[in-house]
Amino acid sequence: MRHLLPLLTILFAACGPSAAQVDHSLDSLLLTRAEWSVDSLDGFVYKNYHFGEGSLFCSAQHLFVLEVPAGSPRRLAFAYDSILTTVDTLAERRQAYAAVNGSFFDMDKGNPICYLRIDGRLLGENTPQKNDSVNRKYYQYATLTLGPTRLWVPDSSRTWEDLLSNGDIMTAGPMLLRKGRYVPQRDDRTFVTKRHNRTALGLRPDGTVLLVVADGRFRHTAEGFSLTELQMVMRWLGCCDAINLDGGGSTTMYVKSRGVVNHPSDNNTHDHDGQRPVSNAILIL
Repeated sequence: MRHLLPLLTILFAACGPSAAQVDHSLDSLLLTRAEWSVDSLDGFVYKNYHFGEGSLFCSAQHLFVLEVPAGSPRRLAFAYDSILTTVDTLAERRQAYAAVNGSFFDMDKGNPICYLRIDGRLLGENTPQKNDSVNRKYYQYATLTLGPTRLWVPDSSRTWEDLLSNGDIMTAGPMLLRKGRYVPQRDDRTFVTKRHNRTALGLRPDGTVLLVVADGRFRHTAEGFSLTELQMVMRWLGCCDAINLDGGGSTTMYVKSRGVVNHPSDNNTHDHDGQRPVSNAILIL
């Protein structure tokens, strides 16, 4: 880590009163030059890195990444249960190699609140906005289809996904990257502007799929990202397209040989035991 010390010194200096003027190319270098902990598993790669307090975006961050290369024997799949269930349980039922939480859901009723179709079966629809039953909500403006993995930007109609023939469809959002460019984000929602635990999926130009989790809500240890910061991270990880998934207390990453590897925050404790039961997940099979 010696080669990072001069860069860290610059970043610490930039975290003072003029932090708004930070050149994020320094953060980019910090992330791309980090000495990640890397494990090559059966057809995919798991890696993680902890950025100490005051470093990445002038904050402490812990990132976890699953990389599924193009041509890997591994494939993505969706999992769902009508009863809220933890990510590790959803993964173990399918004997998955790894998993992350999926799209948004109603925490009281347990049903998906974004479009979800698995093996051709419709399990969730885009919920309407207040006083607007036609157009979709701002976190429903990105759609993931499998076989092959692809990201779409739907139009404003809540029923746009009905036109797709794919058997496996998951809608979430917002879209973070599209064709290598940042997608403009709203500035009137704390969901967007405040730092939270985050889960995202990205695609590299060569077809590699990335599942990314950032811990959050742990001051001085892992603060989480705003969506603008998450956009930058996904681009620095090499993605040309990326989608935001459900986050906050739902954010979880499971690896078969290790169990839950990140630190879900629903128990307000920095350990691996704070999983929030969820409606759905994305699996690596």
